Amino acid sequence: MKIKKGDNVIIIAGKDKGKTGKVLLSLPKNNQILVEGINVQKRHQKAKKSGSKGQIVDKAMPINVSNAMILEGNKRVRVGKKKIGDKVVRISKKSGKEL
Repeated sequence: MKIKKGDNVIIIAGKDKGKTGKVLLSLPKNNQILVEGINVQKRHQKAKKSGSKGQIVDKAMPINVSNAMILEGNKRVRVGKKKIGDKVVRISKKSGKEL
C-alpha cells in the first residue's frame, strides 16, 4: 500500500469526494485507510452505567485506499518507489520529490 499513517489525502470517489484529511490508521490486510472526518457514520451506544442514558456517536469508518490520493502541497499526486542506497523511498510521480 502506498498510503501510510500521517499522510494528507484527498478523497477522489464516494460521498465525501473532494474532501481532504489526515490518515489516522492504515489497514493493509483489508486495503483500507481511516481518514479523520471522512466517511463519518452514526453509531448507537448503550448506557455504560444503569441510570445513565445511551447516546448516538459519530464515528469515522474506513474507506478503500483506491478512493484516496496523496496531496503534495494542494495538488493530488500518484506515488512511485525509488531505491536510494539500501532504502526504498516513496516519491511523487509529478515532481520526483521524496514523500
